[in-house]
Amino acid sequence: MKKTLFFLFSLFMVKANAQISLSTDTFNQLARDYVKLGLVIGQYDSDFVDAYYGPDSLKPVLAKAKVFPKDSLIKAVKQLQKKLASYLQKGSDEVLMGRAFWIKAQLTAFDQRIRIFSGEYSSFDKETKALFGVVVPRYKKEDYQRWLNELNRILPGPGTANYKFEALVDKFSIPGFKVDTLFKTAIQLSRNQTLKHLKLPADESFDLEYVKGKPWSGYNWYKGNFHSLIQLNTDVKILIERAIDVASHESYPGHHVYNTLLEQRLYKEKGWVEISLYPLFSPQSLIAEGTANYGIELVFPGDEKLRFAKEVLLPLAGMDTTGITTYFKALVLKSKLNFVRNDVARGLLDGTMKTEVAQNWLIRYGLYNNESAKKSIDFIRKYRSYVINYNYGLQLVRNYVERTMGNDKSIEHRWQVFATLLSNQFTSSDLLP
Repeated sequence: MKKTLFFLFSLFMVKANAQISLSTDTFNQLARDYVKLGLVIGQYDSDFVDAYYGPDSLKPVLAKAKVFPKDSLIKAVKQLQKKLASYLQKGSDEVLMGRAFWIKAQLTAFDQRIRIFSGEYSSFDKETKALFGVVVPRYKKEDYQRWLNELNRILPGPGTANYKFEALVDKFSIPGFKVDTLFKTAIQLSRNQTLKHLKLPADESFDLEYVKGKPWSGYNWYKGNFHSLIQLNTDVKILIERAIDVASHESYPGHHVYNTLLEQRLYKEKGWVEISLYPLFSPQSLIAEGTANYGIELVFPGDEKLRFAKEVLLPLAGMDTTGITTYFKALVLKSKLNFVRNDVARGLLDGTMKTEVAQNWLIRYGLYNNESAKKSIDFIRKYRSYVINYNYGLQLVRNYVERTMGNDKSIEHRWQVFATLLSNQFTSSDLLP
């Protein structure tokens, strides 16, 4: 009798293990289907796939159709979401449930982007919710004016905040022949600081290029195998803080590190193929842009950015440091005004704000000059509601880190929480209180 019971128990365990194995194998096939679908969308929408470092076998084998297959692509999204449902039920394997939840959020963005690409638009708030998983706060003219007044009080001399701030800006524009030196210096320091806290693959690397004619300040094109191509736009004048912020944002501990850690820890070590595809218009970008901006604060905590600019970069460029302390204080206050981009984008995309009005808002309330305001509007025209990921993404990441740290506010613990964000599958809802 005992032998019989032992045999039946053993048979049950074999079947149970086979079922678990089948469940994981089935899920991995769904993950491959998710990647295949994203790459097919990318055949038509050239901005859709920001990075892919998975197997060639998942790339499209058929040439794209002459007409964008909107309906069939949306149907494919719905079918995948339906198949994922069983993994989201109570009692499901927690690891697979987490992966399924992440893919589901990404697929919601797929659906919205397919519609946008075919000319079907929602309101700005519905678009940000579908693409990035959040709705951003609205601010009024009175809010921006109040922040401008705060800024005006610390700026020297007579005139408006805009006039006085522009006078400061002109003092800290980097000469063209010094741009490369300053960017490389900022990247090297950012890398050194990052490596004190994060372990990266020994063979991680990047190439640096300078380009023109782009609507963005900088871009990280992640190529896989821990390698990035970082491009910096030299169309507009390069201010001293941009040499620091853009350099760190695109490299260490920004996009280059984020993509490197995901590839290393989730794709190569765990075999989670879904992470090999980075769709630009997805909740993943809220995490990517938010962590890239927050990473600047980690590398340059407190007054470190001011000190680095004053003691290293400005002397290296042969520039006067007079007024730099006031300038950096002004930049802190100006960061509140960055949300004007969201309200301008909402107005432009919802059709409630004309281009001229949008440009005036950016100049008056965001302290843009004519050239940078036009660039910003060009960005919104091309990337639409993506602008929210920089400012609101930063706010959510910063709040999440502070909340997660609890009572231990040490620098090392802050980096540990940050590293968790960089190397795991997070969704927008994970960042919310």
